[in-house]
Amino acid sequence: MSFDENLINNPSKGMPRLLEIMRALRDPEKGCPWDIEQNFKTIAPYTVEEAYEVADAIERENWEDLKNELGDLLLQTVYHTQIAEEENLFNFNDVINQISEKMIQRHPHVFGEENRNKSASQQIKDWESIKAKERAQKNQTGVLDDVAINLPALVRSLKLQKRAARVGFDWPDILQVLEKIDEETRELVEAKQHLSQEKINEEFGDLMFSIVNLGRHLGVDSEEALKKTNRKFTERFRFIEDSISLRGLKIEETPLEEMEDLWQMSKKTLSN
Repeated sequence: MSFDENLINNPSKGMPRLLEIMRALRDPEKGCPWDIEQNFKTIAPYTVEEAYEVADAIERENWEDLKNELGDLLLQTVYHTQIAEEENLFNFNDVINQISEKMIQRHPHVFGEENRNKSASQQIKDWESIKAKERAQKNQTGVLDDVAINLPALVRSLKLQKRAARVGFDWPDILQVLEKIDEETRELVEAKQHLSQEKINEEFGDLMFSIVNLGRHLGVDSEEALKKTNRKFTERFRFIEDSISLRGLKIEETPLEEMEDLWQMSKKTLSN
């Protein structure tokens, strides 16, 4: 495999330049040994990590970081497509063309002759119809078939519940959801007292799934809500650490009662 050094060193060439850089990195004779050794599975964790870093930059509203992280995420697509091209599976243009066709097919009210003045509920119905056709083309006939297995568990739970609800499998009343949470809580307590750790894990998962369902009925995204709580906990705990440090003490030697007092103080002091 040879590569075009003039293209690689030309900052005006944009996407073709990046594709050529990846070809060079994967060159069996002149490329980077680490890059040459990678495959789909070894790169996949980095792809997930880069997606999270994009979300983190957006959360922090750091647009310079976002520009950088979007580049890192784009590189992951380039990396996977280069490996695919080497294995005669597909290439970068195939990926671009496929997503372009998908966007056109999923938006007939923009790119076709359908009326774009539709209600939100009608757009959802149309979207589900289009998705059902796509699943059928992939021999995925089940409503849940294309919900990615490796999504974060809270995100996947919400997607599974939304998908099931769209075909009518849902509690009609939020009180029934609360009753289900009570039921799962009792089963978890019973498992803790009498059953194996495996059964405890199972019951705990059932309870979490029910709580995600409650959030959905309340219009709450469980993943986002938990992220906010994590940030709040982090800020309050740092308040405890800083307060103890200012006293010249170590947190691991501080009694729980004192840390609890500082925790309550943090709730009054910090804005969130």
